[in-house]
Amino acid sequence: MFGLDTTTLIFIALAGLSAGAVAYAFLFNRIAEEKTIDRRLDTVKKADTDRSVVKASRDRQAEAAKRRKSLQDSLKDLDAKQKAQDHNVKKPPMRIQLKQAGLNVSLERFYLYSGLCGIVLTALAFVAGAPLLLLPGVLIVGVLGLPRWFVTFCRKRRVKAFLNEFPNALDIIVRAVKSGLPLNDGIRLIASDSPEPVKSEFRRIVESQQIGMSIPDAAMRMPESMPCPEAGFFGIVIQIQSQAGGNLSEALGNLSRVLRDRKKMKAKVQALSMEAKASAAIIGALPFIVATLVYLSSPNYIMPLFTTTTGHLILGVSGLWMSIGIFVMRQMINFEV
Repeated sequence: MFGLDTTTLIFIALAGLSAGAVAYAFLFNRIAEEKTIDRRLDTVKKADTDRSVVKASRDRQAEAAKRRKSLQDSLKDLDAKQKAQDHNVKKPPMRIQLKQAGLNVSLERFYLYSGLCGIVLTALAFVAGAPLLLLPGVLIVGVLGLPRWFVTFCRKRRVKAFLNEFPNALDIIVRAVKSGLPLNDGIRLIASDSPEPVKSEFRRIVESQQIGMSIPDAAMRMPESMPCPEAGFFGIVIQIQSQAGGNLSEALGNLSRVLRDRKKMKAKVQALSMEAKASAAIIGALPFIVATLVYLSSPNYIMPLFTTTTGHLILGVSGLWMSIGIFVMRQMINFEV
């Protein structure tokens, strides 16, 4: 009984094993095909994934290249505008110089004042007993020299006052932008509360915006009334930010820091060149001091310089050479930062 059961079990096991082998033989090709299909699907999925990654990378590169090209075009346009404005900033017409000096005087009235100044100086020189040959020179100095020197002096003083307050104005705009206010409100805040001449310059931006001009274009026009590189920097920063995007508060903060560093550098250069300036002033004043002392001690010895034709010629030649020397010393001790 036990032997029969064992034989039956062995037979059943062999029959099952044979049936499994036959089934595997018939299904082997199908299983291999399914594995091949799975491998192909995995390959296709990986290829799609790689293709998506490559496409995304290409899109990012194309976007970066497009943005870089846009920024380069913006810089080229700004450079062209800046070159067009350089003539009005460095050698502007008299009408623009009066505007930059903050003088509310028309060009016609300025020429009238120049003529009156020349007439008054010539009259004073004639009353003082100046030689008749010097009166045309005094008239030219009074008409063309002194009024323009006064305008240049007012321009430099106004630019200096602007540079002293401009970084503080930029800091106020940065705080306003960081607190959530738009740039327009920050500019209006400066135009209403800042001291002159920063107040007037930002007020021009607000007025230009009211007549339809955008803030970047109005900011780019600031160097026309404020002839300094710092005003051009502000316009360039606003223009680039409006076209290329970015963090405006960070850009203006960096500009404020750069302006303060430029101011420190100018002060350092001025301090280092003060010795040379003092030496130049002493050398330039020494002939006049010696002439005055000689006149006080021996007037008969020096008077032929002022009473004879030869003396006048000597004074003229000496004045010319002194002017050349003073000009050369001035060029040597002046540094642009």
